[in-house]
Amino acid sequence: MIRALTSLPVYNEVNHVSDVLDEALRYCADVLAVNDGSSDGTTEVLTARSDIHIVTHTENRGYGAALQSAFDYALQNAYDVLVTIDCDGQHQPAMIPQFIAAVKNADIVSGSRYLEVFPGDSRPPEERRKINRTITERLNRDLGLNLTDAFCGFKAYRVPVLAKLTLTETGYSMPLELWVQAVAMGLKIVELPVPLIYLDEARSFGGALDHSQTRLKVYENVLDASMATAGLLPLAK
Repeated sequence: MIRALTSLPVYNEVNHVSDVLDEALRYCADVLAVNDGSSDGTTEVLTARSDIHIVTHTENRGYGAALQSAFDYALQNAYDVLVTIDCDGQHQPAMIPQFIAAVKNADIVSGSRYLEVFPGDSRPPEERRKINRTITERLNRDLGLNLTDAFCGFKAYRVPVLAKLTLTETGYSMPLELWVQAVAMGLKIVELPVPLIYLDEARSFGGALDHSQTRLKVYENVLDASMATAGLLPLAK
């Protein structure tokens, strides 16, 4: 029997966390919340529950750091599959079983909001869509991937492969480091279509990263550094 864990990185999500956790538990018996230094009442909501696992960062360390804590927890507790979803209501926990099933034939299953059109899909903020498109195209060109969505947080991993990763990025750039290392290790990657849902809420990437061109430059620098560390050269100029 496959032991699966669903994990949510959580930072100041007091308005969403209870509903998302309740829904996730309908589709996965083991759910982990990584509380990344929340200060808005999320901590109290989480600690009042007895039906989930919790890892707590006493200070906000970043999205990538929260995912790395989830990776560590899945490895330490010998799960077979780790599913990650965001905690802002943009992912549908009802799809968790599909991700668990799909990872039987892959090392990483990554959600894509652009692989198919679903009824009721949202229109993404243009600057975020543009950055996603730019980075996705570069990943495909330089690494020989065939992705349609570089940044979707809805993923499933075959847990043993996580032990091979040496991730250092703690923020929103971490998925780019992940893609580079996955290619360097020859991992099998597949995409699974998911609905495109954006909520009418402002999202901060943190300080200067809220400026789109600054954020794009940071992403490009992370890709450059990750490829150099992995000894990979771009496949095309």
